[in-house]
Amino acid sequence: MRLRRLLRHLVLPDWWVRRVFSPRLRQRIEQAVAASESAHCGELRIVIEGGLPLSVLLRDEPARARAIELFSQLRVWDTAENSGVLIYLQLLDRKVEIVADRGVDAKLGQDFWDGVCRAMEKAFRAGDYEGGTLFALTTISEALRLHFPASGDNPNELADTPLLL
Repeated sequence: MRLRRLLRHLVLPDWWVRRVFSPRLRQRIEQAVAASESAHCGELRIVIEGGLPLSVLLRDEPARARAIELFSQLRVWDTAENSGVLIYLQLLDRKVEIVADRGVDAKLGQDFWDGVCRAMEKAFRAGDYEGGTLFALTTISEALRLHFPASGDNPNELADTPLLL
């Protein structure tokens, strides 16, 4: 475990996440997720985390492992068509990870997800959290619309509101 990472996570206050992702931006993201999901059978879940819990820090858990853990805890894998997608933003480590259920991942592949993550990270480095997040949602939505078009019955299985941890 690196001391610098530990201190950064333990010292920076939780309000920092709320400052970067304001209520207005969270509402725009929620609306974009809802609009996206009306056009395809995929389910999107966005998790925004500032400081990591001490247990995660002590294990020196990378962002990918944390994203997989949340994918499981939030039951993103438990969608009817195996079409859940978790977009995980770890703000203090400046990492973005996307975990997709097997149905979606089989169609799009890791290269697609890595490209979306790197584009978001680039926008975030420039301070454009809104643009980076909405770009990712648009890119993912277009791919899901192509491979998982909406059918007659398209229930909303996961919350559209971004989850702040």
